[in-house]
Amino acid sequence: MKKQERQFLYARQADIFKAVAHPLRIAVMDFLRNGEQCVCDITRFVGSEQSNVSRHLSLMVAAGVLESRKQGLKVLYKIKTPCILNCFSCIIDVIRTQAEENRQLLDAI
Repeated sequence: MKKQERQFLYARQADIFKAVAHPLRIAVMDFLRNGEQCVCDITRFVGSEQSNVSRHLSLMVAAGVLESRKQGLKVLYKIKTPCILNCFSCIIDVIRTQAEENRQLLDAI
């Protein structure tokens, strides 16, 4: 792979990370792990205003993380590529490792 192609790929990966790098968006991803949901249910789950949630959802759709469809008056969202949830599991593992290291450090003090 050429340097320019690698740079493009790195930039695209960063865009996707940015699209989910917010606590509310992570909560949305967690909620959507169980399947397609309407914006009204997502809003209730994350505990924020619908306009704010819709803005975050739009950003995630634009980044290709989520997809949406209209069903009557409702807009339904789902994770476009569910393997992205593996990334969140990995991050939890990193947090656990950090917590264990911190516990060991506290024990040593």
